[in-house]
Amino acid sequence: MVKTAINLPTHQWALLATGAALLTALLMLSMATGAGVYGAAQVFGYFRGDAALLADDKLAMIIHTLRMPRTLAALLVGGSLAVAASLLQSATRNPLAEPGLLGVNAGAVMGLVIGLIYFGVESTQGYLVWSSAGALLGNLVVLGIGLMLGQASPLKLILAGVALSAVFGGLSNYLLLANQTALEQFRFWNLGSLSASELDAVRIITPVVLVALGLAAMLCRQLTLMQMGDSQAKALGIHTTRVRIGVLVASTLFTACAISLAGPIGFVGFLAAYCARLVEPVKLITQMVFSALFGMLFLLAADILARWVIQPFEMPVGTLLAVIGAPVLIAIVLRGGFRSLLTVR
Repeated sequence: MVKTAINLPTHQWALLATGAALLTALLMLSMATGAGVYGAAQVFGYFRGDAALLADDKLAMIIHTLRMPRTLAALLVGGSLAVAASLLQSATRNPLAEPGLLGVNAGAVMGLVIGLIYFGVESTQGYLVWSSAGALLGNLVVLGIGLMLGQASPLKLILAGVALSAVFGGLSNYLLLANQTALEQFRFWNLGSLSASELDAVRIITPVVLVALGLAAMLCRQLTLMQMGDSQAKALGIHTTRVRIGVLVASTLFTACAISLAGPIGFVGFLAAYCARLVEPVKLITQMVFSALFGMLFLLAADILARWVIQPFEMPVGTLLAVIGAPVLIAIVLRGGFRSLLTVR
């Protein structure tokens, strides 16, 4: 039986408690922000059971149809992308790895495009199945390239991911141009947004995310030992191929869940996993906990900002994160240099 208990030093417990408090504050702010004239007082009064507010059908609709689903979706999507990035970074021994940069997101999008055009997919279950198929294809290619290149070529793996994204993106665009109905359905979703999230979709996706989390937790000890190299891990009794298959399944599920809920959203996974590595450079189970926390914080904060930045309209959160995330990535590289960034500790 794999032990996954987390023993944290005092400073990490303090950081975890601070992050949890900040996440609670963002959850309340998210519920109080958005469409309609209702603010924090009305929303919190509704949850406290104020009779007058409970009788307000419009307020109930805004809470249960608009704000609550997108808030819960932000938690699921942010946490999923972050843990997927942490797994991929460990499996490929590349601290730049994440679903968006490695082409896994693009593969999930292509799978969904095929489902939309040729199979008339409209349900959340359908989105999940077809995005899973595409993400699985992307993950197979990425991990295959990672095995061929090895630990010494992290930049080559990123370049391969860029090429893979271009291929999948080109095929998706070609298929969509021949189908205007699917193009209209796909166009807004492809920007990456939480505004169309529904509670039913969240209920369907949550068990899949929990299964992926359980699998990821079981892989942590083996993946941590594999950071020494495959030969040393095999000498310790680790079945490296089985572990990478487990990573393939878990990261595919995480990516597919995120894509089916919110569309392709980049940079969240990389930034969250990068920050988690700064907090804990060795123990993967601790990295995953902080990755999930940072991923939820980053995406929820970005979604709240997306509702404010161009009021009375709303910016897709994927667009906002691309605008913010690219300069942050450049700043990280310039500050530490390529060598320090690409050294897996």
